[in-house]
Parts: sequence; C-alpha cells; structure tokens
Amino acid sequence: MREPLYKSRRVAPAAAEFDKGCTRINDFIVMCEGNSNVYLVETPEGGILINSGMGFEAPVYRHNLGKFSSVPLRYLITTQGHVDHVGGVQYFRDLHPGMCYIAQAGNAEHQAYDARLQQFRAARSAFRFRDDFARVFRRYAEAGYTKLNPQDRPTPDITFERRHEFSLGGLEVVLIAVPGAETNDSLVVWLPQHRIVFTGNLFGCPFGHFPNLVTIRGDRYRDALTCAAAAQTVLDLGAELLLYGHHEPVRGAGLIRAELTAYRDAVLHVHDAVVEGMIAGKDLHTLQDEIRIPPESEVGQGYGKLNWGIRAIWESYAGWFKHESTTELYSVPQKAVHADLLELAGAEQLIERARRKASDGQPEQALHLLDVVLNADPANAAARALAIAVHETLLADAKTFCTTGNFWLVGWLQNQVDVLKGCGNAPLNIE
Repeated sequence: MREPLYKSRRVAPAAAEFDKGCTRINDFIVMCEGNSNVYLVETPEGGILINSGMGFEAPVYRHNLGKFSSVPLRYLITTQGHVDHVGGVQYFRDLHPGMCYIAQAGNAEHQAYDARLQQFRAARSAFRFRDDFARVFRRYAEAGYTKLNPQDRPTPDITFERRHEFSLGGLEVVLIAVPGAETNDSLVVWLPQHRIVFTGNLFGCPFGHFPNLVTIRGDRYRDALTCAAAAQTVLDLGAELLLYGHHEPVRGAGLIRAELTAYRDAVLHVHDAVVEGMIAGKDLHTLQDEIRIPPESEVGQGYGKLNWGIRAIWESYAGWFKHESTTELYSVPQKAVHADLLELAGAEQLIERARRKASDGQPEQALHLLDVVLNADPANAAARALAIAVHETLLADAKTFCTTGNFWLVGWLQNQVDVLKGCGNAPLNIE
C-alpha cells in the first residue's frame, strides 16, 4: 500500500540564508535551498548551474556553494522563467565571463509577461512573503549583507523549442521542453548516464501535491491535461533520482514512478470529473462539493487545492460566466447592496446568524454574512471580532498539511486576521 510522500515532506519554501540549506547530493551535485533550489553539477571541464534564485539570493548561493566547490561555471540553465529562477543570472554571468545561459524558447515571452505585471503581482503576493522576507533581510544585515543584489531579467544565449543536448567533461545533458505545465518555458534537465532528472517547479512548489492550476496571487491558468502530460514525460525517463525546485531529493525509481503516477492520475481524474459534470449540467459549486481524488491517487493539497483546481478547469473551458445570475454580466458588485441588506436585516441579527453558522461548522457561510456587515459598517466591533475568530478557525485547518492544508491559504488567512486586527499589508519590493 502506497504511503503518499507529501505527508512526510516540508511544504513552504524559504529564502536562501548564509551557511544553511546547502548539501552535497552525490559526488558531482551540490544542492542549495532557497526560494527556488539551485543545483551545481560539477564536471572535469567546469560546472553547470541549474537555476539562479532571486536576485538578492545570488550572493548567498555563491557563498554557500563556495564551501563545496570552486569549479568555474560553463553553463547556467533555468527550468522556468519565474523570478525566483532567473533573478540571479547576471550576477553569475559577471562572476563567470563566457558562461552560457540556456532556456526554453518561451523564456522571453514569460519574462515579459512577469515584468508587465510586476507591480500587480508584488502587491498580490505580499500577504504570503512580506514577513518572511523581512526576517531574512534582517539576518542578511546581521551577516553584513546590506546592499542587496538587484533582480535580473536576463536574455538567454541559447534557446530551444523541444529538445537540446550538449556534453561537458564527459557528462551528457539533455534538456526537454514541457511548456505550459508551470510556465510557458518550463523544461527538465535529464542526465541519462546517471538516471537523474531536475524538474524545477514542474510538479509544484512542494513535491507530491495537486498542481496549482491558478494561483491566488494572480496568474494565467495552467492546463490540467498539460500538467498530466508533463508527468508522463518525466515518468517515461525512468529516473532514479529526482531533484525538484524546493526541498530534498526524491530517491529510487519505484518511489518516483509511484508518486508521478499518482499525480498524473489525480489530475486526469479531476479533469475528467469536471468535464463530465459540466456535460451533465451540474453547477461549479456542486462539483466542488462532489469531486474527490481516489485513495489510490492521493496527493497533497499544500500547493494547489482540489476545489481551486476544479474551478480552474471549469473556467479554462467555460470562462467566468456561470449562468447563475444576470448580475454576472454587469459591473455592479454584490457588495453594492450590502448596506441595503444591513439596513433591512439589522447588524445584530446578521452577526448572530453568522455566529450560529460558525458554531454549526459552516465558517464559509458565516463569512458571507459577516462580509455584508463589514462592507457596510467596517467599524462594527462585534462583526470584526467574530470574523477574526472564524478566520483563525480556518487558519488552524489550513496548517494541517498532511491532509488538506495549503501554503497559500495559510498566508491569506493569517494576513486577513492581521488586517482585521488593524495590521496592514504592504507591497513587496524585491528589485
């Protein structure tokens, strides 16, 4: 009987820190943990760096890797165009003149897309990373690192569409494109002589969890069938060691095969169930209540959540219009009439009903009622206190990562508690 790997693994990433999280995987690979893992592959003719972290992390990676190796870098490969993978490229270019940067052909488009929405994303991501970044920046300052290296938006020296191969110091390296599963420029790095694959964030931030088909920080939808196909691509390699974007390796061909099969099958099951439900005329919320992942395909929900994935699949096929109300077709939001509802029903009655809903194990319904009160009367102390209590109940459940807890949901709920208590949320500045 399979014991899902996610239950014994960490979920949340953390920024790179001096003299922490760097270890030798084998006699020629060093792993450094951070917002995205960086890997150094050593050969007799020089090194290959896989990913570069955020711009501010690059000097930390250099310091930590330097304790294990002084090999000059010949190549740098990014497994995707996200900022936590490409941000340190220029820093390493400056250290290693002549180093060749390789990425998949969609890299330029993805970086342009990220740059276009930088301010929007920074504001929408702040709830999850603001406090973590503040803590690590304080520790950087204590270590004497105060002028942070800037974030890079690099241009690759080599790009490829489907497959790119090269060798260095007798090591064969195969780059395989899997665009669309995480970003439009996603790739995996395959070392066929050693049966080792580097997947980046292809299977999410933590390994063994349902994919984040649309992130709550705001991003493009990811296609469920593309995610499943990417898993099959890696399955077909028959890897014996899988090194991914965050945290420790996955070792053993049998374990890798079992985990990727479960992931693939879970995604396909949910996709097919959503489509069948749509054809049967079921509404989105009914499907969110009904669809479950089969026990044999159990995966975690610490990165993407099942009900978010169901919604993403629905909307990727059908768009935002649910055919539930004419009001969906106009620009006036529901909160525009919350003051009217408050006047008609009375604040005390709504708060009391919300309190009963919360006591009856219906916290989401309680929040719907409290939204009416707080949108119309933000200073209502009783509604605010109850909203804090409800959010804290949901937060405790969201932290149980061995069941349905979720990294993003924890951050959102904690921030909402802080906002309700009068603490603000500030945008991130990681330039």
